[in-house]
Amino acid sequence: MCGMSQQHPVRSTPSRPARPDASMSLLTNVMEHSLDDGYAEAAARRGAEGRSGLPRTLRAKLGLAAGLVLAALVVTLGAAQARYEAPTDARERQELIDRIEDGSRDADDLQRNVDDLREEVAAMQRKALQEHGGDRSELVALLAGAVPVEGPGIKLVVDDAEDAGQSGASGPRQSTSFADTGRVRDRDLQRVVNGLWESGAEAISVNGQRLTALSAIRAAGDAILVDNKPLVPPYTLLAIGDGERLSGEFQNSSDGRYLDVLQDDYGIRTRISVQDRVRLPAAPSLTVRTAEPVKTGEGSTS
Repeated sequence: MCGMSQQHPVRSTPSRPARPDASMSLLTNVMEHSLDDGYAEAAARRGAEGRSGLPRTLRAKLGLAAGLVLAALVVTLGAAQARYEAPTDARERQELIDRIEDGSRDADDLQRNVDDLREEVAAMQRKALQEHGGDRSELVALLAGAVPVEGPGIKLVVDDAEDAGQSGASGPRQSTSFADTGRVRDRDLQRVVNGLWESGAEAISVNGQRLTALSAIRAAGDAILVDNKPLVPPYTLLAIGDGERLSGEFQNSSDGRYLDVLQDDYGIRTRISVQDRVRLPAAPSLTVRTAEPVKTGEGSTS
């Protein structure tokens, strides 16, 4: 039996071992080729064309020049406009300040004229009282508040509570018009003044404002007005009379006890002291709209 030679199988070239990161081909490609081929090509083209970036055609150059001229013109006009408007604004501002100062000076001059005229009117009233008041002219002038007065009396100071913002729902005021707080109100001051008159006071002033039979004490918002003049706390009341008697009569009156209740319930601060000498100014000009003097004889009135 003829033997056939046994042919060994041909071995192929051994294959390269697989890379460990073969499963991460996308990440591998990104790491090995971080710059995209398109970017690389564009960069190479720019390098070949030059780095100046300036237009090469005549039309493009003219367009660029026109744009630069237009931008320079806009900037120049803006700067000129700002430089022109700055002095105008400053001038208008100064003119406004001058007008305000002139108006303030005019108002001050008018106020001084008003004060002078009031003094003249008050002097004429005092003179008329002395000429036509007869033997009772001094008493009439005192009761009308036309002359300053001085004498013994008392000093009563009424002030808001330290925690004036604290409110309460009950108390002697019993008012729903505005909150009951530790602030002195117009009606409180009215009761105090009426209590002093009832206790024998002959003349009264509040914070230097002389009271007469026509004086009004009222509120305007949170302020207290006496004859339309706003007052600020503390409210200092000066009353002329027999000091010891006036003080005792007032503190024992219903209005004096009312003031004590306000002090206990709302913390309103009060203090009263007897004074050997107090001086009250004359009241502003007294304007009588209804009353007329009665003629008792030719050339005389009573």
